[in-house]
Amino acid sequence: GKHRIVIPCLGHFKEEYEKVSKLYMNNKIRTTKYTLLNFLPRNLFEQFHRVANLYFLFLVVLNWIPLVEAFQKEITMLPLIAVLTIIAVKDGLEDYSKYKMDKQINNLLTKVYSR
Repeated sequence: GKHRIVIPCLGHFKEEYEKVSKLYMNNKIRTTKYTLLNFLPRNLFEQFHRVANLYFLFLVVLNWIPLVEAFQKEITMLPLIAVLTIIAVKDGLEDYSKYKMDKQINNLLTKVYSR
């Protein structure tokens, strides 16, 4: 099997440490679900897995057909936009609190065993 090599980051071992450490992942904790780049598409993808949101989207699309139009187009979009916005803000705030907690945990001092 594979064995992990741990080299202390000390003066004359620094070059060897930098060369070997590129092969391994770091041990930082990351419990967040989103990043700034993927927040909007990933959040919308998750929200449209809910049947209620798909139903409201169906009503919005159906209302854009002139023959079926029951309400004004803008009024039909309001409930869907409101629900999507509220849930996105809630998910964003939860993820941000997870980010802050991860940052706090990752910056804790640790003890390292060394002979």
